[in-house]
Amino acid sequence: MSRASPEPVAIAILARAPVAGFAKTRLIPELGAHGAAVLQEALTEHTARKAVAAATGPVTLWGTPDITHASFRALATALRIGLCRQPDGDLGARMMAAGRAAGRPVLVIGTDCPALTVAHLTDAAQALRAGSEACAIPAEDGGYVLIGMRTQQPALFEGIAWGGPAVMAATRARAARAKLTLREFPALWDIDRPADLERLRGSEEFARFF
Repeated sequence: MSRASPEPVAIAILARAPVAGFAKTRLIPELGAHGAAVLQEALTEHTARKAVAAATGPVTLWGTPDITHASFRALATALRIGLCRQPDGDLGARMMAAGRAAGRPVLVIGTDCPALTVAHLTDAAQALRAGSEACAIPAEDGGYVLIGMRTQQPALFEGIAWGGPAVMAATRARAARAKLTLREFPALWDIDRPADLERLRGSEEFARFF
């Protein structure tokens, strides 16, 4: 008898268009506006390929400010993934919208964490399949690089000071208040500031930025 396929867990990727002066602005002093945009494009492709390789379920790239950028369309075509425009609102509202559109258990990620691997994604998906109502991979700077939900949990996204050092702590508090089971995984690093670029040294994929 064949074993049943695992429950699909969607992956929603939130990405900024790689436009000079719009993407990775805190890295412009180090890379220049064009270089920062090129890095954003590379990070987005890296993330999308990891998501597809994880094969947990359907993958959708949510672009901002729109989905007309050629790199978005090329990725969607090459990887056969969905492409949607991020709605207006703060980061919490945009993550909620992406999660709601999935219509099933979902992992919501950004593109700033080259340390995120296929194994991280499959482990997070399995946590939801095993019964956790939510899961998260914290970021070393106090935020998180992944949030997952079995069903929609608006309480996890309301009243958060996005971009600050207490995002993960606030998320834990909201999960506890709502009596949600939150499975946490070890923290990962992400690329936000010029000092973070040192983490990419030695990476063949990102060697061109050094």
